[in-house]
Amino acid sequence: MPGRILIVDDVATNRIVMKVKLASACYGVLQAGSGAEAIEIARREKPDLVLLDVMMPDMDGVDVCKALKSDPETADIPVVMVTALSDSAAKLRALRAGADEFLSKPINEMALLARVRSLLRARDTAEELRLRDSTSLELGFAESTAPYTPPVNIALIASEEKTALHWKTALTGKCAGNLSVVARAGALALSEATPPPDIFVLEGGSGRPDDGLHLISELRSRAGTRHAAIVVVLPGAGGRDSGNVNAAVTALDLGANDILTSGFDADELALRLATQTRRKRQADRLRETLKRGLRLAVTDPLTGLYNRRYAMPHLERIAEQARTTRKPFALMLLDLDRFKQVNDTHGHSAGDAVLREVAQRLRDHLRAVDLVARIGGEEFLVVMPDTTLEEARHAAERLRRLINDSPVRLTGAGSKGAPKSLPVSMSIGVAMGGEGTPQSHGAHDVLEQADRALYGAKSDGRNQVMVSLSAA
Repeated sequence: MPGRILIVDDVATNRIVMKVKLASACYGVLQAGSGAEAIEIARREKPDLVLLDVMMPDMDGVDVCKALKSDPETADIPVVMVTALSDSAAKLRALRAGADEFLSKPINEMALLARVRSLLRARDTAEELRLRDSTSLELGFAESTAPYTPPVNIALIASEEKTALHWKTALTGKCAGNLSVVARAGALALSEATPPPDIFVLEGGSGRPDDGLHLISELRSRAGTRHAAIVVVLPGAGGRDSGNVNAAVTALDLGANDILTSGFDADELALRLATQTRRKRQADRLRETLKRGLRLAVTDPLTGLYNRRYAMPHLERIAEQARTTRKPFALMLLDLDRFKQVNDTHGHSAGDAVLREVAQRLRDHLRAVDLVARIGGEEFLVVMPDTTLEEARHAAERLRRLINDSPVRLTGAGSKGAPKSLPVSMSIGVAMGGEGTPQSHGAHDVLEQADRALYGAKSDGRNQVMVSLSAA
C-alpha cells in the first residue's frame, strides 16, 4: 500500500470527498473530526501524512500542527494544511507552525496527489534515517555528538539574471545559507572540484517552454546534483491556474522537492528553504550512515583492511576479469610465523600491535589496484591483477623481507612486560590464475593452490616464499 493518510476535517462531507480522491490512488485513509481526535489518532496510528483543515471548532488547525510537530512521536509526519483561506498571511502562519504544505480549497485532485507523492518520498527518507540511527545506536556505531554542519549553498536560477539578483537581495537576512546566482548552463557544467549547491531555486514557466522542467530532469540525472533539493518558483497566476497546476504536478513528479505556485515571495520561500535544508541534511546523513555501515561490514576493525566478506567476492571479480582480458593474476596467502607465541608471551595488546603494523606495511607497499585483506587471525590475502609469475615471486619476496627485516615497535603495547620491539616473520604461499598461466584456474582453485603452497612454506622452515607447483 502506498501509505496511510489521516484526513482531519470537522465536516463529514469534506472528509468523504477527500477520502474518495485518495482511495482512487490506493492510499489508506484514517479520519478525524476534531483537532483533539487528530492528535490522538496520529500518536496511536502513526500515519504517513496528515491532511489538516485549518478551521475547526475545538482547536485551530495551526495549533494542531504545532502539537504534532512538537511531539517526537509525530514530528516527522508531513502535514498539509487545507483551508478556504488563500491569503499570504494564513499560508505563512501555517508554514511557521511546521506545516509542509498549504493548499487552498477547492483542491485540484492532480495537484493534491502530486504533493502527497512528493511528501511521502521525503517521509520515507526521514523514516529510513530514524531506523538506521536506531540500529547504529544498538550496534554501538552511532556518533556521540552531531557533526558540524556548514551553511547550505543555495543556487538561484532564473531566465534573466536580474530576476535572480532580485531574489538574492530579498532573501538576504531571511534565509540561512550561502546565496549565489547561477546561470542555467552553469548549473549543468559544475566541475568535480566545485562542491555542488545543496539547494537549487528555479524559475519555472518563464523563458522557453518547459525550460525549468527540463533543467529538473538534467539535475536529477547527473551524479553531482542528483541529491540536491530543488524548489521551483512558478509565475504568480495563482495555484488554481490550470497551467500552473500542470507545471506543478509535472515538476513534482520529475523530482522537484517543493513548489511556490503563486510567484516569488521572500518570506514564504525562506520558510520552505528552511524545511528543505533540514530534509537535505537528513538525506545526507542517511547516505553517510549507509556508506559507513557498508565500510564497517566489509572492513576489519583492527587493521582497517578489507575482511573475508569483501575479499572473497572481489577475488571472484578479479578472476572473471582475468578470464575476459586473458591476463594472469597472482594470489598470495601470508601467515605470520608463531604468532600464538606473541600473544601468549607478550599479551594480546602486543599481538594487536603486530597485526596493525603488518597490515600497514602491506598496504603501503602494494599497488592501489591490488587487494589486501585480513581473512583470519594472523592470515592475510593479497591479490594482484595483471601480474606475471615472475612479478608475483619478486613481490612476495619483497613483502617477506619487509616484514622480517624491521621489528615491530611495541610502545606501551604489552601487558606482560613486552619489549619495545618484536622480530616478526611471515610465510607466503603464491599461486597464479587467469588466462596465460600454465593451467587456467578459477578463484577457488587458485586459493587452494596458494593454501597448499603456504602449508609447504610453513613445513619447510617458515619465513619463506613458496610458489604453487601448478604456477611454476
